[in-house]
Amino acid sequence: MEKYKIYVFLLLILFISGFYYVTAKEVNTDLLGRIIYIDPGHGGLDPGAMYKDIYEKDINLSISLKLQEALGREGAIVYLTRYGDYDLSVKNAINRKRSDLFMRSKEINDSDCDMFLSIHLNSDPSNTWHGAQVFYNDKNPKNKQIAKLFQDSFKKYLNSNRKYKKDNTLYLQRKVNRPGVLLEVGFISNPNDRYKLRQNYYQDKIVNTIVMSLKEYYK
Repeated sequence: MEKYKIYVFLLLILFISGFYYVTAKEVNTDLLGRIIYIDPGHGGLDPGAMYKDIYEKDINLSISLKLQEALGREGAIVYLTRYGDYDLSVKNAINRKRSDLFMRSKEINDSDCDMFLSIHLNSDPSNTWHGAQVFYNDKNPKNKQIAKLFQDSFKKYLNSNRKYKKDNTLYLQRKVNRPGVLLEVGFISNPNDRYKLRQNYYQDKIVNTIVMSLKEYYK
């Protein structure tokens, strides 16, 4: 009887060990402990691009909050420059927009993050332009590679035929030292993009594409 109990106990130990081994193998750790700083563009008195009562700032924030949650599930440490409808400008700033962008860049640099992602929507006088596009500043040598990877993902998963592009004129990107890119996830000026960007399913699709891109980069 004692031998039987010992036999059952050993089998139980082997089963538990095997379960935890399989579970550990299935957990993806590519983003575990990575510090990602998300910058939802605009906010507060600055609506960004708009169409009637549809504001870029609101869509940027919605996507960013979903992205924060998705990355958190992957084990990443995630911060946002804003968590609501406000900007970061200091009180009585002469140039409110410049102050806002400076404070965002300071937060990102001070975090020593692994990567920052600035979430925006594009706009153009012509409503024919559409699709997600990545912009990068070559201040950090990693940025071009990051931009290419994201643009490839946008092409594959969001059917965007746009090209990633270098732009060293953008204030926030000029001030940030950490690796990262600007993600223009669609055109608010395009009727089809504008409709999709307001839908939860498409925002989730954007978020999943960004998460997959980050996992690919850190693999």
